Amino acid sequence: MAGKVEARKAALREKLIDLAETQIAAEGLASLRARELARQAGCAVGAIYTHFEDLNALTLEVNGRTFTRLGASVAEAVAQGQGQPPNARLIAMSHAYLEFARSHPKLWRALFDVEMRSDGPVPAWYGAAMGQLFAYITEPLTEIFPDSSATELDLMTRTLFSSVHGIVLLGLENRISGVPGEQLKTMIRLLLEQVGPEK
Repeated sequence: MAGKVEARKAALREKLIDLAETQIAAEGLASLRARELARQAGCAVGAIYTHFEDLNALTLEVNGRTFTRLGASVAEAVAQGQGQPPNARLIAMSHAYLEFARSHPKLWRALFDVEMRSDGPVPAWYGAAMGQLFAYITEPLTEIFPDSSATELDLMTRTLFSSVHGIVLLGLENRISGVPGEQLKTMIRLLLEQVGPEK
């Protein structure tokens, strides 16, 4: 009997994550509501909070799935770029990042819109996912700047990620400071081609 109860609990938890993912993908993170989620799941609102501390915790579970897919997209670009010059590999993985954001805009935004600060409790999976994403960037940077320290490489990695992320964000949101969507890849390429010691 206990096994059946646990199975039902696990099934409801998974269903809630599925429903939250569908809602975020369609309408964005701000549209997620506990009452509507409970209605769709066929459970009481309180049942949601037996599985998740709050909707933020539920969103983090959705983000875990999104990060897995994003990581797979970037990893594929990295694998296809093996043997290419380091700048070309940086461009390829950045283009993969852009295409993922284009294909899953609201899920991608939820990765960064969820309430989570670097000086607060960060789930282990989130740190690991970001670490892997940064490792893909650091590898070619190590070739471009072989004499740089680990601290310098980490800072350069975060700088490049922030730069590419900003280009993608401004472009996809059609901000006045961005560029037309069809030029985003060119803008990323122009930026990353310049990475390296002055010639």
